[in-house]
Amino acid sequence: MSATSSVPVSAPAAGQMPAAISPLPQVLVGLGTLAVAAWLAWGAASIPADAGYAGVGPNFLPWVVSVLLGLCGVFMLREALTGGFRDLDEVDGAEQGDWRSFVWVAAGILLNASLITTIGFILSCALCYLLAVQGFRRAQGSAVGGARAWITDALVGLAIASPVFWMFTKGLAISLPGLTQTGWI
Repeated sequence: MSATSSVPVSAPAAGQMPAAISPLPQVLVGLGTLAVAAWLAWGAASIPADAGYAGVGPNFLPWVVSVLLGLCGVFMLREALTGGFRDLDEVDGAEQGDWRSFVWVAAGILLNASLITTIGFILSCALCYLLAVQGFRRAQGSAVGGARAWITDALVGLAIASPVFWMFTKGLAISLPGLTQTGWI
């Protein structure tokens, strides 16, 4: 049996944060965004500005990204300092992260990065997909399934990674690590 209170809880006035929520985390997010923008601008400044095709140099896009990210950081700071992020949804999900599921996904990413030059792009990406799907299933509380689910997930991973590999290597002439020297696997 749950106890409920008959005292009405008033909502905060428009444009104001509830008293229990501190603006500090929101200010930190804004400052962090500004720091990333400054870091990107510092990197863009080190790229030569020699004009390339249509008068645009290789540093143009990094500058655009850093300026837009800086603007986002300024707007986030303004929101945080003038009443906080408004109309936030209620937090849903678990109180704590599912570390076992996180380990499955992280293992997929790390194995992909470490095995891509050994077993090739297609197999390492399929392995990454397989392990990530297992992690997401575990996080949702879904049935993990038996050997059939593992085989199906591996085949879907291969079906996704293969056309991507061929599009990059054959269509765009971008070199990706393959399992053989033929360029098809």
